[in-house]
Amino acid sequence: MSTQEQSAATTASETRSPDVVVVGAGTAGCYAAATVAREGYDVVILERKSEEEAGHIACGDALKGADAFPEAIPKSKLEPAFTNTGVDHGRFEIPQEDTVLEIPVPGELAVIDRWEYGRRIIDGAEDTGVEFKYDTVVKTVTQADDGRVTGVEAIRKGDPISYEADIVIDAAGSLSVLQDHVDFSESTFDTNVNYSHFCSAYREIVHVEEPVEWHDALVFKPTERAAGYLWYFPRTDTEINAGLGFQMTEEPMHLVDDLKRDLENRPEFEGAKVEDKLGAALPTRRPYDSAVHPGYMAVGDAAGHVNPTTGGGIAGAAYGGKYAADQAIEALETGDYSEATFWKYNERVMDHFGARYAALDVYNILSTAVDVDDLMGLLAAMPGDKLAEALYSGSTDIGLKLKLEALLKSRGHWGTIWNLYQTKRCADDLLAHYEQYPTSPAGLSGWQDRRDQLMEQVYETTGAEPKY
Repeated sequence: MSTQEQSAATTASETRSPDVVVVGAGTAGCYAAATVAREGYDVVILERKSEEEAGHIACGDALKGADAFPEAIPKSKLEPAFTNTGVDHGRFEIPQEDTVLEIPVPGELAVIDRWEYGRRIIDGAEDTGVEFKYDTVVKTVTQADDGRVTGVEAIRKGDPISYEADIVIDAAGSLSVLQDHVDFSESTFDTNVNYSHFCSAYREIVHVEEPVEWHDALVFKPTERAAGYLWYFPRTDTEINAGLGFQMTEEPMHLVDDLKRDLENRPEFEGAKVEDKLGAALPTRRPYDSAVHPGYMAVGDAAGHVNPTTGGGIAGAAYGGKYAADQAIEALETGDYSEATFWKYNERVMDHFGARYAALDVYNILSTAVDVDDLMGLLAAMPGDKLAEALYSGSTDIGLKLKLEALLKSRGHWGTIWNLYQTKRCADDLLAHYEQYPTSPAGLSGWQDRRDQLMEQVYETTGAEPKY
């Protein structure tokens, strides 16, 4: 064999042809893959991390709604990763007002060991027949002449490998690199995505000597700058997930210093030991208007399936994965891999949580335009149950009695109260519009035009710079 022939043999790409390729072994990817594999189809998950590191990501470790997760991976499979099921409320510390606000959290809530949880969803997907390929980095996406996605090109431990598939499911996380390589010009897939729509998160696992008093609460605290917040989530009464989230437009190290300083000043953390420092990015934006393209769907963080006010994304990722998988199964059964076949996935996301998340994003927009001290003063005046309702439903009923109570308790913040009230009306209008999400790709453009008009009202009311 000549030198040229040896070189060609060395660089030749191995080719695999499963029914579905899923990129990313997180919650969305595992639930999507497991749902399809249970129907007997050949599904491969490509994961860039090693088998030992897979499932290890930066996360607040709080899990809401696990009592009703999709059935593809049984809850019993996940329960050993639940380390604290006694958490039932949020504790919002407002140092500007020298107060602590207790906020009830509806539904089942737990704090988990996220790495153990990650291993268990991988095990659950493997139980259904999903094949995992670790140490595999996707480099590009392949498309046919008509634009349909037909697979991916990857590198595994230095060797090129090609995957030809009927469907590619993008579960590659925030700012997914796959989306940089797909030509979406002939589809509805949402390309109105910018790094400023995302935040960075950093967390440490902190071991303390004595049990913390707030072992039954998720603790939140604003940073010294308006751009972020700190959290303390008790995995157990002596093991705390301590972290912060901040917009990507901010300088990360300055805000990490805020966390370090707060840890040093809290007596319960005296003598604490810190381990497992880790960072990540997550969306703090509305869900993608459309996450489908012929032969391709995006799920989880890759489609903006995160509550933009709390950063909670595990439940949304699980259900997003299931809904995408259901349409993948329909496509495999019919041989039709068009947007029209996948569209029901968009509809189910918007109906389940997407509309609420879009309305909640309005309050994120408001927070960029108001003085942080005024905002904290207003929050201190509001009943905790109303804040909880707003945080998880996207709206709340601000009746006359609440308005009067807030006015009496918030002298000096009345302008902010009026601004919040007007913003709430905008959020309600937006929520109602999202509940009329179109039933086919043909209706998306007109729906977006009206949504954008409503967003103009949001910017005018809040005084915020346009986000999208």
